[in-house]
Amino acid sequence: MTNANILDLLDQKCADIPAFVDRLIKRPKEIAELVKALKVEKRAVKFRYEKVLRLVSEQRPKLIYPYFDVFVNLLDSDNSFLKWGAISTIGNVSAVDDGKKFETIFKKYYSPISGPTMVTAANIIGSSSKIALAKPELTERITREILKVEKAKFEMHGKPSPECRNVVIGQAIDSFDEFFEQIDDKKAVIAFVKRQLKNTRKQVAKKAERFILKHAKEK
Repeated sequence: MTNANILDLLDQKCADIPAFVDRLIKRPKEIAELVKALKVEKRAVKFRYEKVLRLVSEQRPKLIYPYFDVFVNLLDSDNSFLKWGAISTIGNVSAVDDGKKFETIFKKYYSPISGPTMVTAANIIGSSSKIALAKPELTERITREILKVEKAKFEMHGKPSPECRNVVIGQAIDSFDEFFEQIDDKKAVIAFVKRQLKNTRKQVAKKAERFILKHAKEK
């Protein structure tokens, strides 16, 4: 990759995203430039900026952690893709959150689990296992938040969608599976999963069955 400005290079439609991730890891000083552009850019190229930063956060969370507040602000973005990316990035950098910044936004981060947007809730729950493993002291709080999904109200095309709730419940089972061993209130989780054995979405019922076979003996 050339020494050309990273913003100019990312502006190209054929931009090699993995190559830019490698470049930022090797040249972390460029991260600030990309974050600044993400905040002000109004064109579609900002989605590439977000994706590159998110992928860097997966591999080198310490490089992105200084910009934690930028991604917190994106949780309020009117653009769902930026919001979903921020949810994942915050989950990734929780592993290096020595300043306990996540604790200060805990309620804000988890409030969308109650609905109405399925993908937002699913992304939050999907990132929760990383957060719980990085911050075991938050395990019980995270568990209680995820369990709320059973009574969540999601919408599809402006109408209530029980099926969307089933999809997110499936994500909840997957997430619990990742950090079940460190959960104190295992009985509550097992009870939740057992109720999903009768879930009308077959994939979710199967996930519940596998979970119970794996973990019920640990309750």
